[in-house]
Amino acid sequence: MGTITNLLLCSFVVVVAVVAVAEVDLMPDRPFLRVELNEQATLECCCSTRVESLQLQWVKRALAHNVTLDPENVTFTDRVKRDERKESDQFCGILRFKSVELRDSGLYQCMLLNRNSMTHGTYLQVYKPLEKTINLSEKTKNKILAAEGILLLLCVLLPATTLLCQSKKLNDLERKKGQKEEENIYQGLNLDDCSAAYDQIERSQAHGPYQDVCNVIEEEEEIQLEKP
Repeated sequence: MGTITNLLLCSFVVVVAVVAVAEVDLMPDRPFLRVELNEQATLECCCSTRVESLQLQWVKRALAHNVTLDPENVTFTDRVKRDERKESDQFCGILRFKSVELRDSGLYQCMLLNRNSMTHGTYLQVYKPLEKTINLSEKTKNKILAAEGILLLLCVLLPATTLLCQSKKLNDLERKKGQKEEENIYQGLNLDDCSAAYDQIERSQAHGPYQDVCNVIEEEEEIQLEKP
């Protein structure tokens, strides 16, 4: 009788466990949470179930030297606390950080103690903000931006003004050079020679074209030809 009773009890426990497992569906977790150092953080793992209560255990997987370590149970303190929430057919486990530290970074998962399964988990990243090297007020920043704008404008205008001045000087030099070349054309010329040459040209045009005479031809009227 005792053996039969034990068998019946074991069968009942197995059936209850199977029913409980079948009635629990894991819900997707928040995959990533990034929190600033010394700020608060809240993680949740939820499942859909008809069971009145579930036993959840929070575990953490840390990363060291690009290697994921084995999961370890989360230690609860005054800074790290756990909580639970039951709403209709949804059961949630809550992990609250009063003030996160850099060593809190890692993957947090919920392990269901009454079944061999774990939630997908949420990776908590704790970061330290960059400290300002020079703490400047907004008014000072605006003044610096205005000064940079003025310097930029000067960097554009000064080279352009210099190029315009150089171009004007080159044009003046070219004009003076042209005038000097025109003066050099007439420099050194004798006006008397020019007048004599001009008179000869005028005389030749008045007497007609030049004539070449090879033999002396005697005619009744002697024609005197002007030598070219």
